[in-house]
Amino acid sequence: MKRILVPTDFSPHAEYALKVAAQIAKENNSEIILLHMLELPHQGSDALGAGSDIPEIMFFKNKAISNLEDLMDVDYLEGIPVSEIVQFEKAFEGILAVSKKNDIDFIVMGSHGASGFQEMFIGSNTEKVVRFSDVPVLVIKNETEVFKASNFVFASDFSNEIKKPFKQLTEFARAFNAQLHLVMINTPNTFKPTHLAEKIMSDFIREFDYPNHSLHIYNDVNVEKGVLNFSNSVNADLIGLCTHGRTGFAHFFNGSISEDLVNHAVRPVITFKI
Repeated sequence: MKRILVPTDFSPHAEYALKVAAQIAKENNSEIILLHMLELPHQGSDALGAGSDIPEIMFFKNKAISNLEDLMDVDYLEGIPVSEIVQFEKAFEGILAVSKKNDIDFIVMGSHGASGFQEMFIGSNTEKVVRFSDVPVLVIKNETEVFKASNFVFASDFSNEIKKPFKQLTEFARAFNAQLHLVMINTPNTFKPTHLAEKIMSDFIREFDYPNHSLHIYNDVNVEKGVLNFSNSVNADLIGLCTHGRTGFAHFFNGSISEDLVNHAVRPVITFKI
């Protein structure tokens, strides 16, 4: 976690994320890159590409730079290397592009979630970043004075495709000396007998050297409710999940458990790309 990207729109939720990123950066001697995206009307983008200095564009760019510089001076960032980027692009596309270009290890984002038609047809930029980011994404929903991950829930089906992202997860967990609560959610549609679920989980974790863990099987009506209810039962500090980068009709009809939880969970959620 040497380079942490924190997108900001200068909202309270973005500041919640920055405060958590600052805590993580201090613990891991990390650098923070603050990113603000300026989405332009189509005609403005064309003019900008032609090299024209449109007054409105320059005004918003200069205002964004001024806001970023003010943000870099806040007390909780003292002692942390911080740099700033202002970019003209759609928010989630720009976040992913900046992440790749700058060799980002970790993204921390704020989110207030979405609901109803907004969630179904538009979705949040955070949800889109979670879906497509190649690096772990930590989503912060509320102000967190002291960020902890010592009580860490990881929900999964513990299939072979999870092994690579799970290695990343254990590295993160070690940084916080976390107790990992590994949970398989049993639903009516994906029911497994207890002995089979226990064997799948035991075989999976045997390949990893992470002794500070416990195995759980939790029954609920669907996976999302199961993860949320189990996390409540153990008073989790953090929920971890793996996510696919699904698009199109597959995403529309099937949804994504990770994205739904990012929208609906009160606790911080961290996602790892399969």
